[in-house]
Amino acid sequence: MAKPRIVIAVDASGGDYAPHEVVKGAVNAVQEYGVEVALVGKKSMLHVLVGRQLNKPGITIIDADQVIEADESPMKALRSKPNSSIVVGVNLVKEGKAAAFVSAGNTGALFGAALLSLGRIKGIERPAIACTINFTPSPVLLIDAGANADCRPNHLVHFAKMGSIYSQQVLGISSPRVGLLSNGSEESKGNQLVLETYQLLKNTHGLNFIGNIEPQDILKVAADVAVTDGFTGNIMLKTIEGMSDNFFTAIRQIGHIVSSAYNRGRDLLRDVSIVKRMDYREYGGAILLGVDGNVIKAHGRSRARTIKNAVGLARQIVEHDILGKIKGESYE
Repeated sequence: MAKPRIVIAVDASGGDYAPHEVVKGAVNAVQEYGVEVALVGKKSMLHVLVGRQLNKPGITIIDADQVIEADESPMKALRSKPNSSIVVGVNLVKEGKAAAFVSAGNTGALFGAALLSLGRIKGIERPAIACTINFTPSPVLLIDAGANADCRPNHLVHFAKMGSIYSQQVLGISSPRVGLLSNGSEESKGNQLVLETYQLLKNTHGLNFIGNIEPQDILKVAADVAVTDGFTGNIMLKTIEGMSDNFFTAIRQIGHIVSSAYNRGRDLLRDVSIVKRMDYREYGGAILLGVDGNVIKAHGRSRARTIKNAVGLARQIVEHDILGKIKGESYE
């Protein structure tokens, strides 16, 4: 008997290029990854965009006639828009109708809906955003990348445990090196949060804790999991994204020059491995770890390729049962 296909719910109304690019990415994901996609959004519009694809297996439409815009207050929008694509999509996961939910929409609303609807995994006080940095020769997991601006030391220990499980199962690293992001490698360096967290991590059984790492150590792959609070992590992530954007601008300028002499210059530059590693679109999204369900946040500027890759990431998370393995860990 054939195994039932994994159903991934996708927010067709979220992101700068929704719904057209989201629909295109979802259709590509069905074809490439062999999953089923439930597009969540305005039914009448999606029927037109999906068209003949609805006659093929793999695409369904779930009506959600409200949209939470990027600039709306998350909690206010969740209360006033119960039929928004974000709320409906998260509820599909809660009800077991989808194995995961992917959205490029309002970040605060997505995580607020996940917390309110799915709840936290037992023992975890603060869910965290886990984001893979592919800028480096091998992937580095940054956690927390923006969910919690203020943290306590035990929160960071939970982040380290969840990040280590994710790195093992999804990134294929047998004994992930866990580093604590600080302003110096010495044990005595860091603010009060880092100093207290260091002592806890040093005495946490089962973690391959290697001590403090500095920001440049992430790019050198000195650790496989970089642990920090969400405020610091988000600044780190946006700095890397800004550097990547500037790099791509330079590459495009070079491409124009090269293409005048050689028509395929830009295509060749696009295929260079370091260029692909620096492109956030190649990885797809970040996962919210610590909630009792699979939720993936795609970049707000996601086009079709990014959405397709985010669905692929969702499939990986489901197939590796990351949720079950995190729930099986002790957080006391």
